[in-house]
Amino acid sequence: MHPPGEETLVERARRGDLAAFETLVVSYQSLAFRTAFVIAGDAADAEEAAQDAFVKAHRALGRFRTGEPFRPWLLTIVANEARNRRRARGRRAVLALRAADPEAPGEDPEAAALARERRERLVTAVEQLRDDDREVLACRYFLDLSEEETADTLGIARGTVKSRTHRALARLQEALK
Repeated sequence: MHPPGEETLVERARRGDLAAFETLVVSYQSLAFRTAFVIAGDAADAEEAAQDAFVKAHRALGRFRTGEPFRPWLLTIVANEARNRRRARGRRAVLALRAADPEAPGEDPEAAALARERRERLVTAVEQLRDDDREVLACRYFLDLSEEETADTLGIARGTVKSRTHRALARLQEALK
């Protein structure tokens, strides 16, 4: 399942068309940054990881398999770059959910305060999960990747995505009790 015209852009980029690769970068830069942020846990590291991933992807275009979807291939490179940054700094990855302020005009202030408290508890619980649990949940639920895309992005089998997601959700539920 390719976005319209993606395959043509990738082929043009493989033949050295910089404008085609630029179009791919623009199309995927937001998703690349979000993916890197989920894994690295730091905006500056995520920005660097995403940029480096695009450079590496450009250099590796010759190894990209024609007909394969570009998005999972690119996100695998992004995820590896983000993991390298996280490891290099010796930090634990942190997922910061930056949700919009729940207080809409006319909303009950008590309900808004309860919603904010629940969201803060969720963020704290997610931050305390193991890296592999946090990564699989972030890919599946925060980035809305399919099981197959999550598997490709994290470099694990699709069955592993299913089992990790199940265990991670159980751990998250336990942490929220």
